[in-house]
Amino acid sequence: MSLLSKGVGLAAASLLIVGALAGCGAPKQGSEPFGGGKTATGQAEAMAGASEQVQSVYKQSCMSCHGNSLEGKVGPSTNLQKVGGRMTKEQIAKQITNGGNGMPGFGGKLKQEDVDALASWLAEKK
Repeated sequence: MSLLSKGVGLAAASLLIVGALAGCGAPKQGSEPFGGGKTATGQAEAMAGASEQVQSVYKQSCMSCHGNSLEGKVGPSTNLQKVGGRMTKEQIAKQITNGGNGMPGFGGKLKQEDVDALASWLAEKK
């Protein structure tokens, strides 16, 4: 393999890594995330029934990947609009705590009461 080929391969790999790491960043203006729902009405509907505690935790820890309307921003599996139809409260709490399938775990970052409150609220999304 020539030096030029190695350089091109390294550059391509670097771009892939940067792209993957940027996946949970801020949305681009005018872009439509998976599921849409970026309007204020969509956000209000999505956050319906959420306590101030849940809203605060969601905005600080979840919104960057799951969107302001639960629509999911980094792929269809990040859409939480009907997560309660797919997972139980216990499964959701375990997912939040341990992570998995591309999601980081928040067990060391969130209080157990915050995890439980989020899981209860999300389990109602059917």
